Amino acid sequence: MKYKIITEASVDMPKDYAKENDITILPIEVNFGGELYPEGLPNDEFYAKLKSTGIIPKTSQPNQWKFENALQPYINKEDVFVLIIVISSDLAGTIARAKSAVENLGMKNVYVCDSRVTTFAEGALIMEIDKYIKAHPDATPDEVVSELERLKNSVRLVAVVGDLKYLKMGGRLGAASYVVASALKIKPIISLDGGKVNNIAKKVGEKANEFMVECANKRDRRYPIYFGHSANPKLISDFLNRYAQALGVDKENTPIYEIGCVVGTHAGPNCYGMVYFV
Repeated sequence: MKYKIITEASVDMPKDYAKENDITILPIEVNFGGELYPEGLPNDEFYAKLKSTGIIPKTSQPNQWKFENALQPYINKEDVFVLIIVISSDLAGTIARAKSAVENLGMKNVYVCDSRVTTFAEGALIMEIDKYIKAHPDATPDEVVSELERLKNSVRLVAVVGDLKYLKMGGRLGAASYVVASALKIKPIISLDGGKVNNIAKKVGEKANEFMVECANKRDRRYPIYFGHSANPKLISDFLNRYAQALGVDKENTPIYEIGCVVGTHAGPNCYGMVYFV
């Protein structure tokens, strides 16, 4: 049995990895105050535009037709099973469009997974199920789906929001809270757990990093830690230089991922964190 993975651009993962492993990533449209980018924007262009315009852009998830078009070559093929893995249904309505596409095509050889996460947590989930499939070439669809669900329930993201003004501009942080948090240099720490973004702590200075390390050290060490940032690689590089030993990772050979436009729209630049499995 061959397995085909289809996802959408709320996921953040290396494009080379997706290409080499035949993972289809459906594009997401970005709207900067009426200026449309149907295929999205490269991360460097997106963050440069975010900073220069002061506009909080909007994103549009792939429609049903895009899913149908991606699924066409695999409709009810006996030797191919399709895994559609999408952003948490609590964050976007993408899963409904994917399911409508499957239903309209009358497909039976497909499983639609609500990942309950997004950004590089979604990427980590996809990369780990891809590794599982390669390590278990005789796995049945039921076995693969069971492992995907197990991984989905185990993946965690914890991150520091470094620039509060984007939360304020997007209406997710009140003006008074913004002033107080900025003055005291308070860093909100968010998690992606249970399908939603949760504000799990507020720490000052280095305490934010120490809190994240405590969280990640409760992980299942059979899996790697995935590190990510939004338009500021120095933040995560400095973090790794300081805490690699405490986390038990090799900072010289640890891949780092960039948070793209979907989460970047809300968190802005200077966000950084980790994804791990428990």
